Amino acid sequence: MAIHLHKNDLPKDIKFEKSVAIDTETMGLNFLRDRLCMVQLSAGDGDAHLVQFEQGKYHAPNLEKLLLDDKIVKIFHFARFDLVALQHYLGVEVKNIYCTKIASKLTRTYSDAHGLKALCSELLKVELSKKQQTSDWGNSNITQSQKEYAASDVLYLHELKEKLDVMLKREDRMDIYKACIKFLPIRAKLDMQGFINLDIFSH
Repeated sequence: MAIHLHKNDLPKDIKFEKSVAIDTETMGLNFLRDRLCMVQLSAGDGDAHLVQFEQGKYHAPNLEKLLLDDKIVKIFHFARFDLVALQHYLGVEVKNIYCTKIASKLTRTYSDAHGLKALCSELLKVELSKKQQTSDWGNSNITQSQKEYAASDVLYLHELKEKLDVMLKREDRMDIYKACIKFLPIRAKLDMQGFINLDIFSH
């Protein structure tokens, strides 16, 4: 495994073909208050690219071009949060989305554990450490432990997608999954407009 750290944008010579796993690190869970600090990416080849942003420097044309490429599948875990962070700070509406958390909730109805750690443990027999999850991602000098944690959030998403796709087809829930993904960008826009904790479909 190789971890590559880049500043403020993805280098122009790094290309992704059919799919890319993506995650974000922020200063917290409130996108208006807690800035985007890092975007992690992996082609599913065991390597990870970490794009670290300096505060206020959110012009990343190479990364933005990738996010807007509708021919490349963007694999997220809990895409709802990442889409808001990417749109708010980079100004892009990500195209061609896959969310392992949504797929898990539609298939693994026998469990209430749909976090990345639980999915990797059950489906891939990989044990992830979440010790760095709440560390200071705004620090310009991130630690090796932070780099390894950030990388682990994207290194296994391709494998999880394969497993979850099998389950979606087996349980005949691929159509409803696709409908959820189609609605997801609207859900993200609702979050951005202040409807995060409101179920607009409730009575």
